[in-house]
Amino acid sequence: MKGRLPPLIALRAFDAVGRCGSVRAASEELAVSHTVISRHIHNLEARLGLILFHPKGRGLVLTEEGARYHAHIRQAFDLIARATAELGRSQRRVLDIWCTPGLATLRLMPNLPDLEAVLPDCEIVLQPTIARPQLLRGEADVEIVYLDKAPTADALQAEVLATPRVFPVASPALLARHPIGSDIGAILDLPLVHEESTTQWQDWLRRAGVRPARELHGSHLWHAHLTIEAARLGQGVAIANEVLAADDLASGRLIEIGRTKIELGAYYFIAPRARWDEPDIAKLRGWVRGLITRSRQPVHKMHQSSAK
Repeated sequence: MKGRLPPLIALRAFDAVGRCGSVRAASEELAVSHTVISRHIHNLEARLGLILFHPKGRGLVLTEEGARYHAHIRQAFDLIARATAELGRSQRRVLDIWCTPGLATLRLMPNLPDLEAVLPDCEIVLQPTIARPQLLRGEADVEIVYLDKAPTADALQAEVLATPRVFPVASPALLARHPIGSDIGAILDLPLVHEESTTQWQDWLRRAGVRPARELHGSHLWHAHLTIEAARLGQGVAIANEVLAADDLASGRLIEIGRTKIELGAYYFIAPRARWDEPDIAKLRGWVRGLITRSRQPVHKMHQSSAK
């Protein structure tokens, strides 16, 4: 029937893909499979008689018609979010935190009881995600994210929590099976484990002065904590940093290959500038800063390989 609203669930999928730029990231945000997201987008396009997205690389971009439609849909969801926030002001305070999955899984989640003790009057909502929230529209209260450069939005404020050293790690068992000697370039003879793409490995190798003779291959596991787990299991060499891998390095479950001083980005705490000094946000910021500082262990086992 003409004029009827499309299904809300399809509009949510469309909005998420439009913001995230990929079906997989949208599926993670909405906690459904990427097949379901794709079906919703296909059904919505069929209903509207329009193409809403074009493929671009490993993701999707909005078409001209899709961008116009998305702007209106985004505004409608913002109105719903604001109405819900106003309704809940008289209830127990909620602190909605969006955090990069590796840090959320390996550092924040194991220590949530400590955070609840610091903020006893708040309900903590932690969402591990690679999607970026619309902080100024109330989609989250704060964001903790790993970026290669500082955010520049005037209405947002950011603090660098850590600029960790980044390096390759592998299990003792893998290195025993495949000794690589003193040449860090010999890493390329071992199976590599990637996050979303080969970009991180390419950047690290370039900074280390290693030029691959062929295209990089290996498993793609999307998140840092999954690549670290694969390395623990002896499935390959992963790129890790001193915040996420500290416990495994200290225990000997993982070994750093070489000793490089390469940094590829930083962890940022981001919140709306107007809310930066709110007590709950200030307490959370101090707690996360302390947690990351304590997690960085300077002493760990290291594979004797030359660093360039």
